[in-house]
Amino acid sequence: MRFSRSMASATLAAALVLAAPLATAAHARGDAENALSGAECRTRVDGSHVTAYCHNPYPETDRLRLHIECARWWDLDSDGRATDARPATTVRLAGRCWKEVRAAWVSHQHRGS
Repeated sequence: MRFSRSMASATLAAALVLAAPLATAAHARGDAENALSGAECRTRVDGSHVTAYCHNPYPETDRLRLHIECARWWDLDSDGRATDARPATTVRLAGRCWKEVRAAWVSHQHRGS
């Protein structure tokens, strides 16, 4: 069976609408650790270079790690070293590929202060 683009778009939109109440319900349950902790990160890819600035406005330390997936099969993906974002601080994380970057993200590990 082959889907048209409009049918595929409608199916995706319906899935997103149905999933939204589940995410809201999970947040409403009061997941205290995730509700009031975790640095906000802004990641920028410029050619083969990746830079992330993460600001932690919360009273708990957040351990951050930059992950970079390179586009070329021979270019090694990397997981940066863990860096602590203490309360009310901004940290800079950076890395690169030899060629193009396919994806980049920051992982979080919440720690006590």
